[in-house]
Amino acid sequence: MNKQFGQARAVDQGFLDRLADQFGDQASFSDAVRERFGKDESYHPSVPPDAVVTVRDTADVSRLLALCNEHRVPVIPYGAGTSLEGSVSALHGGVAVNLQEMKDIIEVHHEDLDVVVQPGVTRRQLNDYLRDSGLFFPVDPGADASIGGMVSTRASGTNAVRYGTVRENVLSLEAVLPDGRVIRTGSRARKSAAGYDLSHLFCGSEGTLGVITEITLRLYGVPEAMSSAVCNFQSLEGAVQTVIQTIQFGVPVARIELLDPVQVDAINRYSKTNYPVEPTLFLEFHGSEASVKEQAETVGAIAEEHGGGEFAWTTNTEERNRLWRARHDAAYACKALRPNGQIWATDVCVPISRLAECIMETRADLDANGLLAPIVGHVGDGNFHLVLLVDHTDESEVERARAVHERMVHRAIDMGGTCTGEHGIGYGKLDFLEREKGGAVDVMWQLKQAIDPNNIMNPGKVIRPR
Repeated sequence: MNKQFGQARAVDQGFLDRLADQFGDQASFSDAVRERFGKDESYHPSVPPDAVVTVRDTADVSRLLALCNEHRVPVIPYGAGTSLEGSVSALHGGVAVNLQEMKDIIEVHHEDLDVVVQPGVTRRQLNDYLRDSGLFFPVDPGADASIGGMVSTRASGTNAVRYGTVRENVLSLEAVLPDGRVIRTGSRARKSAAGYDLSHLFCGSEGTLGVITEITLRLYGVPEAMSSAVCNFQSLEGAVQTVIQTIQFGVPVARIELLDPVQVDAINRYSKTNYPVEPTLFLEFHGSEASVKEQAETVGAIAEEHGGGEFAWTTNTEERNRLWRARHDAAYACKALRPNGQIWATDVCVPISRLAECIMETRADLDANGLLAPIVGHVGDGNFHLVLLVDHTDESEVERARAVHERMVHRAIDMGGTCTGEHGIGYGKLDFLEREKGGAVDVMWQLKQAIDPNNIMNPGKVIRPR
């Protein structure tokens, strides 16, 4: 039995019987299914719901939430399960809402550069659909996440330095509130001064306010030309200074990824590449053929000033794909470094002027504590990821990893940064959100109470009850 607000929170058999009666074969109660839907890709253990309901349209979601609200039963939205802070764990039991069957691409507006999709559509599915249209959706978190999940966690990725995060690319949402009401938060217009910005309130709410059932997104024209580059550096400071100066010069670079030597070594082993085991930048430039060439030459000159080695850039599609495939396989490469270790992935984001300092202090802390943990970052916006490889049967190692992680997050906050650039809070970073936001968390709780007075929406995530 779980408790919330001092009252028992348990799913009784009468509710489960009603659920089975109303949703038939869309409802599953098997242990295997429940176990799968209680786990994301984080190190957090599976915490299964009492049932899983596969919804097929907004009406299904509305009926389900109304029923759960009537019985005070928790609801946990589930997209592709690629979240990294335990966002899908059923901490208080309840019903997991499987949105994977809501995968229609409803309408593409080519002239307006936008698209309307259901939440179960994945990033790759959308771009495969758009392939012959000359348009693409640029937000790329690496995993083939669902669009609904990306909006719920305010996802980002390698292209954010030029195209922004999901937050900048959401125009409007349709969402079902905890009592079953369906609302639309905006329109397809590119700007609006009409009322509260509910679209961006739901963006990053991690399923704690309602269930997103439809998303309108910005699209972009596929660039005439793209080039990718790799450059290694004698020092981490040289790599980061190259990034800072590139941004200050106004070079419209599409991607700038930093890999520390441990991560480069992991990629070389896993992807059979032969990059020098030094701090390394992966870059990509978008535009016309002339502008792409100019961008690459400008950044190459900046890199040379800061101790960069050979600035190898290419417009060859196969070579570009090979480079970015190696970058996207970074998590698998990390895992291969220590097959008996469990991946503990986390991230922070700081002003880029403090990035080198934050990474270097974190690396020194890792080495002093004997921990294996590659570092990779979306350095164009100051965001970096730490991939701790931890033997969770070794209590001493787990404790050292936890302490290093906490110091890294507090370090980032003290530098004017945030406890997470793109992974979200889930329940893994509740304390850090309190540390970062202070009294603003009270306001977040008041907003949640106004929308979800019975606290059925993903309870225990993002905000602790006040």
